[in-house]
Amino acid sequence: MKLTEKYDKVLVGLISGFVLPFLVALVTFMVTKGHPSLHTWIRKISDASIVTHVITLCVFPNILIFLFFNHFDMLKSSKGVLGATIFWAVIVFIIYFL
Repeated sequence: MKLTEKYDKVLVGLISGFVLPFLVALVTFMVTKGHPSLHTWIRKISDASIVTHVITLCVFPNILIFLFFNHFDMLKSSKGVLGATIFWAVIVFIIYFL
């Protein structure tokens, strides 16, 4: 069994589609000027009304893993990443319109 066949599962795509945005948010938090606490950082984002912008920027790298899976013909994993990205898009719309 080839490596691509081993990881060509919808669950792998879903997990990577949900974990990568959290990793991007963590990196963004760690490089924030002034090194605020996590609570302060989240409060500042909320007070500035840019929560949807931050979520969108964190989800944007999902395109890279989608294209990676698609390039190696791992279509089931691509479906998982796409599903996770659609979930994040629904969350952004809910937050934006509430």
